[in-house]
Amino acid sequence: MKEAALRQVPLTVIAVHPVATSGWTRTGLSFPADEGDEERARTAAQEEVDKATSQVGGQPPPSVTVRAESGVPAEVLINASSGAEMLVVGSRGSGGFSRLLMGSVSSQVVHHATCPVVVIPSPPES
Repeated sequence: MKEAALRQVPLTVIAVHPVATSGWTRTGLSFPADEGDEERARTAAQEEVDKATSQVGGQPPPSVTVRAESGVPAEVLINASSGAEMLVVGSRGSGGFSRLLMGSVSSQVVHHATCPVVVIPSPPES
């Protein structure tokens, strides 16, 4: 948010509601029960955007768009990188062996996005 405000460029915030992935096609599988989760993700993202906007100080970005999608998080973000100037993702990491098996969203995005990617590490736990 601060970087978009500093550069005076539009900002799009994407909340991804993760869905199950088909073992055969590796594509996301959405079910009717997922519809409410996508809206809850959008609402939560909007609340965070509102909070961040109030903390930016000075002039906010010229526009902030919040959208939510259900899907495979890395796939949604990689698709969003097309036409973007920069993609910013968080990295909380699941660590250990499970990370090696499943891969990390931020790692997949870094390797496959079509624009520069900035990975913001999560703060250390106290």
